[in-house]
Amino acid sequence: MPKRFVVAASEFPDLPCFPAGFELAESLTAAAQQLHGTGTPDATMNAAVELAVRLLPGADHAGIAEIQRGGRLRTLAWTDETVRFAAEPRHGGHTPHPDWERLWATPVVRTADSEADGGGNTLSGLGLRSALSLRLRADRRRLTVLTAYARKPQAFDEDATRIGRLFTAHVSLALDSATVREQLTEAMRTRDLIGQATGILMERMDIDAAGAFESLVKASQRENVKLRDLARRIVDANAGPGARGVNER
Repeated sequence: MPKRFVVAASEFPDLPCFPAGFELAESLTAAAQQLHGTGTPDATMNAAVELAVRLLPGADHAGIAEIQRGGRLRTLAWTDETVRFAAEPRHGGHTPHPDWERLWATPVVRTADSEADGGGNTLSGLGLRSALSLRLRADRRRLTVLTAYARKPQAFDEDATRIGRLFTAHVSLALDSATVREQLTEAMRTRDLIGQATGILMERMDIDAAGAFESLVKASQRENVKLRDLARRIVDANAGPGARGVNER
């Protein structure tokens, strides 16, 4: 089950507001500072959807979704329940937004009026008349999209699109930075965990560090378990009463 993140406005009491006369450059700088102040990719996306509503002219709601080839998606962040239902898969986990398929070839897709062809789609059913979808990340298998929604038709003009593209550039950079930080943190934790497991095996089996690490690797391959997970199991077992750890067989 993929993680899903609901954003409540109360979680961001210090988010800047952007009055009509506020300079765009200053607004984007304030938004960038907020984004880079987050500690994880999840927190970055949470801040991004809240900021999108404050920053993009005409936006009433916003959400982030990851779309895989073939249309399957998982929602990652949303500002409210309306967006959650707008992005929720309806049939076999596939996207309810046919326009999103165009984002594989173009960075921006605008829905001028969801009722233009008689309605009956997910957006019009929720009272969302227009949408501005902006590509955050893309590779051959998946893309990540930030979408702003409005309750009136033709809410997003060229100015909103331009601001949206500038904003998503900041979001993408902040996401990359948060992802690298998270990966480095995980790498440090993994190194420490494997070091602890190696030390336990050295003591248990009366062998040196190289031999203990080799034993850990062989056990990982034999049991088809990731080295990190096996190390965590050994460390956890060592903390319990009468635990034996992993011995080479």
